[in-house]
Amino acid sequence: MISVLDYGAGNIGSVIRMFERAGGEAQRISTVEEITESKKLVIPGVGAFDFGMSHLISRGLLPALNSAAIQRRIPILGICLGMQLMCRSSSEGTQPGLGWIDAESRQFKFESSSGLHVPHMGWNTIRVVRSNPIIASTVDEQRFYFVHSYRVMCNDPSDPIAFTHYGEDFVAAFQRNNLFGVQFHPEKSHRFGTDLMRRFLEFEFA
Repeated sequence: MISVLDYGAGNIGSVIRMFERAGGEAQRISTVEEITESKKLVIPGVGAFDFGMSHLISRGLLPALNSAAIQRRIPILGICLGMQLMCRSSSEGTQPGLGWIDAESRQFKFESSSGLHVPHMGWNTIRVVRSNPIIASTVDEQRFYFVHSYRVMCNDPSDPIAFTHYGEDFVAAFQRNNLFGVQFHPEKSHRFGTDLMRRFLEFEFA
C-alpha cells in the first residue's frame, strides 16, 4: 500500500489513480500516526516552497517525516514541489527544506531574447545517467510532463539519476538510498508515468 501525503499542496487524486492504473493500491494520509504506519510514502506538491513547508510544520508532520526518511528508511517519492521540499532550501522562499538531499531549488532565469518562458510547461524527454529502480535506463525517448518555475541543483553529483533540457540541462530525477525525487509529474505522463509508478510499487529498500 502506497501512502500519499495530503498536506494541502498536492494533486492527490491523480497520484492515487495513477498508482491504481499501475496495478497497486494507494491511500490518502494526513496525520502523524498515518505517516508512522506507512511502508511507502509519496510527497506530491503544487505551489510555492514556503507554502508547502509551512503546511508540513503547522500540522506537526516534520518529526514523523524525518523518522520515516532517515531512521526507518522507507521508500519515499517526492513529486515536483515534493521533490524540492526534500532539499535544503529554495530561492523561492525563506523556509529551510527537509534537508534530506544536499541540494537547492533555484528559479529559471533566461534572457528575453531566448524565447523561453517561465514556468517551463510541457513534455520533455529525459536522459537517464545511472541505473536506478524507478526509471528504465534501457528505453529511449522517455517523455514526461513538466510544470515548474524552479529546478533542483544537486551538490552531490552521485544523486541525479536523470536530466532534461530547457535552456540548460537540469536534474529531472534524483535518488539517494530510499529517497527519490522527480521534477516532472508522473501522474500526468501516460505510459511512462505508469511505468515509473509500477517500479516504485515494486521497489524494496534493503
